[in-house]
Amino acid sequence: MGFEKYMFYLFSCTLIFSAVRVITARNSVHAVLFLVLTFFTSAALWLLIEAEFLAITMVLVYVGAVMVLFLFVVMMLDINVITRGGLIKYLPVGSAVATVIVIEMMLVVTGSGYFNSAKYRFIPHTTDYSNAEELGSILYTFYVYPFEIASIILLVAIIAAISLTLRRRLDTKSQNLNQQIQFSKSNRVQLIKLAAEREPS
Repeated sequence: MGFEKYMFYLFSCTLIFSAVRVITARNSVHAVLFLVLTFFTSAALWLLIEAEFLAITMVLVYVGAVMVLFLFVVMMLDINVITRGGLIKYLPVGSAVATVIVIEMMLVVTGSGYFNSAKYRFIPHTTDYSNAEELGSILYTFYVYPFEIASIILLVAIIAAISLTLRRRLDTKSQNLNQQIQFSKSNRVQLIKLAAEREPS
């Protein structure tokens, strides 16, 4: 067994273990950390097939941004334990999806039917080859309009998510500058004339 195959099986076993722990861990923080490990091992598998751009994107975007955000949200919400019974509730749907994924992977590996992997051969490249440069040249030439449309859709989604989270709370105290500058001394200070009282003898 070559070194690359050994590393492939090592990262694959780690990936499967961490992915299973994501859905079986009782602690939400532990589940997020196992998801980070899943993304790291996925990036390592991308590196084995010389897909450096996808590996870097996996680490920078998913691990560096999304997972850190998820971890902060889980810790700020103080969610310690996942609700019991949730795994059993969604087990049939999860099992069906997992079965479909396993069947698709078996079709790809065996090279049968439409998923004939014999047509797609791994071509080793020289050290000066950069798939990031190749993807960039294709993305910003042939697919520049779909790329711009996708960025606009993501921007709209971000604005919508921020708008949905900005819920006005009744117990929150805020400063109203417009109301403050409209006040004058006549409606701020009120002089009341009280009748004089006799001192007790």
